[in-house]
Amino acid sequence: MTAVTPSAWQTEPFPDSPQGWIDRAAEVAAVLSTDAAARDKAGATPYAEVRLLKESGLVTLLGPAEHGGGGQSWPTAYRVVREISKADGSVGQLLGYHYLWNWAARLVGTREQWEHVEAEAARNRWFFGGAVNPRDNDVVVTEDGDDLVFTGRKSFSTGSKVSDVTVLEGVLEGTQTHIFAIVPSNSAGLTFHDDWDNIGQRLTESGSVTLDGVRTPWSSAAGFVDKVFQPRVYNTLNVPTIQLVFVNLYLGIAAGALETAAAYTRTKSRSWLHGGYDNAVDEPYVVDAYGDLTAKLWAAEALADRIAEEGEKLHGDPDAVTETTRGEFEVRTAAAKAVATEVSLEITGRIFEVTGARATTSTEGLDRFWRNVRTHTLHDPVAYKRREVGRFVLTGEIPEPTWYS
Repeated sequence: MTAVTPSAWQTEPFPDSPQGWIDRAAEVAAVLSTDAAARDKAGATPYAEVRLLKESGLVTLLGPAEHGGGGQSWPTAYRVVREISKADGSVGQLLGYHYLWNWAARLVGTREQWEHVEAEAARNRWFFGGAVNPRDNDVVVTEDGDDLVFTGRKSFSTGSKVSDVTVLEGVLEGTQTHIFAIVPSNSAGLTFHDDWDNIGQRLTESGSVTLDGVRTPWSSAAGFVDKVFQPRVYNTLNVPTIQLVFVNLYLGIAAGALETAAAYTRTKSRSWLHGGYDNAVDEPYVVDAYGDLTAKLWAAEALADRIAEEGEKLHGDPDAVTETTRGEFEVRTAAAKAVATEVSLEITGRIFEVTGARATTSTEGLDRFWRNVRTHTLHDPVAYKRREVGRFVLTGEIPEPTWYS
């Protein structure tokens, strides 16, 4: 347990390097880990956890330094998500999605829009949520003078009640034009429902949301100039970017499971009475399992980090992104997603083999790691990620940009 307390971060300067921010995330994770199992069981709205993310400065990581942000890039953000997810997968998901929605203005907005949003978000330490779920019917957007009015329902809205602002998405009535806008989370007509009741990721506030005439000025429609959208290939980078958030979420949970299990094996596991060893850490099958799982995790992490660096080249020059470079990045990300899914499910399931029967008590809470991974890895079928990779290898085909590819 680190000696750092949340109040100390309020007076400390922000880290000035990627590693410094990763270290800061590790300090936050140490605080989160002290009661992670109990908080998972309670399933309460994570107001305190989000406050911790704000006090530590992690919510500002991608924001411009001149406005109080961390001034960091996506590779660092992914590592921070992984670090937080070691302690609490729910908080790791909240933070990862926050980074995505914080970046949404830059993804689709005009320069004036995203500079304004990023400056305000950094100065005020906004926490972002999003009411965007492609599997639902489209939210209908109507015009009312200089305003847009959003009406509809979404099944999932990660961040919901703990967010300061929410990203909305809908289709302009009578057209096929999709519109993104950022509104205050306490906007009239925006109602978050307490109906998230899944086996894992219990603290992500991912319940449904109703939009009953939520109003926002036309000027807040991201990427529109004189009510006409200004498209770029860069706009389609949302899928590989969020999929890499998923990759690091899974690998972080897996790393946390392995670290927690190893601590249990060292201090609590009993050697098998017929094995001939005094300590569980000396049993060959235990040593082999930890070696096997650690090697797989390290390999998956290295792949994730490599692809994050490849993606940063695209983020560094948005106007230079082409259909080909975007497609190849998506294929590489799909490969990382497939590997991370397999490795994280294996690790979070097999840790019980090397901890023993007593490790299944609800007090230990080791099951939360598997429940969290199992819940989120169903977000979109991993078989379709492998298909993207296979078709690229066999035919050179790159994925057509969709909400999931």
